[in-house]
Amino acid sequence: MPQRYSLAAITLHWAIAALLAFQIAVGWALEGLGSHGFFLYQWHKSVGMLILALTLARVAVRYWKPRPAKLEGGWQGALASAVHVGLYAFMLGAPLTGWALVSTAKVKVPTLLFGVLPLPHLPLPASVHAIAENGHGLIAWLGIALFLLHVAGALRHHVMMRDGLIWRMVPGRSGVLLIALPALIALGFIAGRAILPAPQATPAPVAEVEDKGMEAGNITQAEAVNAAAPADNAVANAAQNTTQAAVEEPAGPPPAWTVQPGGRIGFSVGNDGETISGSFAKWTAAIVMDPDHPDSADIKVTIDMASASVGDAYKDGMLPGDEFFGSAAHPTATFIAKGAQASGPNRYRASGTLTLKGVAKPQTIRFTLSGKDATRKVTGSATIARLPFGVGNGDSSKGLAPQVAVTFDFTAKRKD
Repeated sequence: MPQRYSLAAITLHWAIAALLAFQIAVGWALEGLGSHGFFLYQWHKSVGMLILALTLARVAVRYWKPRPAKLEGGWQGALASAVHVGLYAFMLGAPLTGWALVSTAKVKVPTLLFGVLPLPHLPLPASVHAIAENGHGLIAWLGIALFLLHVAGALRHHVMMRDGLIWRMVPGRSGVLLIALPALIALGFIAGRAILPAPQATPAPVAEVEDKGMEAGNITQAEAVNAAAPADNAVANAAQNTTQAAVEEPAGPPPAWTVQPGGRIGFSVGNDGETISGSFAKWTAAIVMDPDHPDSADIKVTIDMASASVGDAYKDGMLPGDEFFGSAAHPTATFIAKGAQASGPNRYRASGTLTLKGVAKPQTIRFTLSGKDATRKVTGSATIARLPFGVGNGDSSKGLAPQVAVTFDFTAKRKD
């Protein structure tokens, strides 16, 4: 009866095999998922690091408990040994090149192994990135070929040669384990396919614009302005008719307003049929405006871009990077508007300049005032085209919609 491997070697063999099947199932789908596959990338990296750790343990066990003697010589035995060496190179090389790939990427995405243990980046130069990326892909395909050769060799020995070699990896020559252990490989592959996202249906187009303003993220700013133009023109004509006889002049300089704690600036963007939503924790607004004379408005909003969060630690780690907000070089974004126009009862439109990531572009916001006297509630929205500002300019942003919906609400008190 052939000598068996140690129980530690057997356990590691089947555990690594099942994890490799999982990696193959997930890895095939990652490239086409864009940012929608962010969660899967984290799983892929976590399982890859686990395979690396288990493979190192397997190498240690191999020297601690030497493998059984070969049952076959000649070129067949040499091929089997070459496949084994190749598999070890694959199990070590694939995680290491993946780690190097992540460490040298332009966008430094943090990795938390299984959402718990942070994985540091390797101290490698950016020039290594292309080598690591190409090497990782090549090693993956070679590994799949070696994996299949290894399985074919085991079946050859067990079915054709009937030399009992496969029992060296089955504790106690158990027939149940002979079925159950290889089934773990199939289960690993099935689990990898099961966590892949379902195909996303194309969102239905927006048919109309509500009078209350733009539907967040579904229409462009130009479409919203054009749709609202008839109403705005009607208001403007009515205002002109009522002021032809006499123009009411402001009684004095427009009042300044202080934003009260508890306000919010939020944002949302489509992502392959889903929506990513977040907000900025730190921002300030300097507002001067007489609601009865909106042309007196002087508005400046300053946003701390590093305070952006979408409620996910992984994605939050990406936002300050160059692919998105580039907050190291451009820590703040500003919106400045001189003057506003009434677009309905207590409704206004302000056209100004948005400076984001070092790029200045025209931008319009819409807002509504409620309340009276010294306290006003402000709610509003805007739709921002992200690409002119270079926001979302990398591979992980392929699934993002080109328009970002911004909403804001806060309370302001008039300064005495």
